[in-house]
Amino acid sequence: MYYELYIDVFFFINFMMDSIILLSVKNMLRLDVSTGRVFAGACIGSLMTCSVIILPIPPLMKQLLFHFVVNAVMIKTGLKVSGFVQWFRAIICLYIVSVLMGGILQMARPLLRTGSLFFTVAVTAYYLLKAGWGFLYRTGKRMKNICEVTLYSHAGELTMKALIDTGNTLTDSFSKEPVCVIGQTAAEKIGGGFTGEDASYPGFRYIPYHSINGTGIMPSFRIDKMSIRIGNGEEEYYVSRPLIGVSKDEPSAQGEYLMILNPDILKEDRAVHCFRRGGH
Repeated sequence: MYYELYIDVFFFINFMMDSIILLSVKNMLRLDVSTGRVFAGACIGSLMTCSVIILPIPPLMKQLLFHFVVNAVMIKTGLKVSGFVQWFRAIICLYIVSVLMGGILQMARPLLRTGSLFFTVAVTAYYLLKAGWGFLYRTGKRMKNICEVTLYSHAGELTMKALIDTGNTLTDSFSKEPVCVIGQTAAEKIGGGFTGEDASYPGFRYIPYHSINGTGIMPSFRIDKMSIRIGNGEEEYYVSRPLIGVSKDEPSAQGEYLMILNPDILKEDRAVHCFRRGGH
């Protein structure tokens, strides 16, 4: 039994699949390389694969060349990785993408009657992987920015989850202090029934804001202090008399967090007093 191999078709299919895999790895590792370089790496990888295929060497030797030479050169050329750690991460991602891509194509195998449909399924699989990885990346990044906060006031103390939102640049126009935002429910608990209309409350003021939903003014007040614990408590910050803005809507519709922190609140050179646990 022998197989008839059309090397031009084999090259093109490998080039397409290698391009998709390298582009996926690039997105996973968020590498700053051009698409042209990725295609160049895929082209070299496909050429090397074709060369190994036609070499009169034992099958085991071919497999070793595929895994330890072709993939290494393809990644180095197409993704411009530097250092062993980054190269190793790229290799791991390459095999993960290859397995996922193979699984998707295997499920679609009954439909792959023509070459054009095969290409369509392969490209669709790439965009599915890209969207899935993007979702996981955003979710992971968001979860990393969620910390635990305790607010202290004359009404007692309240502990909640908070999101360190780099998009929150709300500041008091007079003192230039960063403002953190909580919902009405939390404000009533920590503010002793604060409704946003009590002008006699300590530090009460209205702060102009601009959001994707429009512009307006937000009532705010001061509390005695606030502690912020990041990670598993490795970092803990204390902020004296921070300004707290009160939003009509809850910060998170899903209840993942009850407060939005302005990241500037963590800077020690702000007007408010902020220091890490164990030092000033």
